[in-house]
Amino acid sequence: MDVDYRLAFELAPVGLCVSRNRVIVDCNAQLCEMFGWSRELLKGQSFLVLYPSAEEYERLGQRMIPILNAKGRYADDRIMKRASGEVFWCHVTGRALNRASPHEAGIWAFEDLSAQRPVKAELTPREREVAARLLEGLTSKEIGKTLEISHRTVEIYRARLMRKYRANTTADLVHKLMAG
Repeated sequence: MDVDYRLAFELAPVGLCVSRNRVIVDCNAQLCEMFGWSRELLKGQSFLVLYPSAEEYERLGQRMIPILNAKGRYADDRIMKRASGEVFWCHVTGRALNRASPHEAGIWAFEDLSAQRPVKAELTPREREVAARLLEGLTSKEIGKTLEISHRTVEIYRARLMRKYRANTTADLVHKLMAG
């Protein structure tokens, strides 16, 4: 059986894109639908247009490098931004084609998690990062190490998240983050 790889790319049930130096070289229809952009507008754009802030784009790009260098692939859940400005939870998985220069070229998959995990509270970029790590089950010390901030700073952000989501415990916060 001959496989039409272009058709598989186009009709994949998740958003797919090929990148060079964090710029979208090509993407499929599902990615365009998910983010609310046309292919013509996305091709040639920096991934920055898909992030809620330039700060998150820069920080996450730097954090990925050692992981992509070591493993050649990267995955996480994060809050992304649609063309309309709406933010949503998204599972992102990627593979570097050259581990030594991980942003040089990559293949990325995006899965919209908004049906299972809507974003209800207005969060700052750092609150979004802490929330994503809490959902991974990391402790304040582990989050601090990952984000290169003190665990006490993480606890301040966790307390803010608990207030915003009206959660009494970290477990309650995680449940509310997952449910929206």
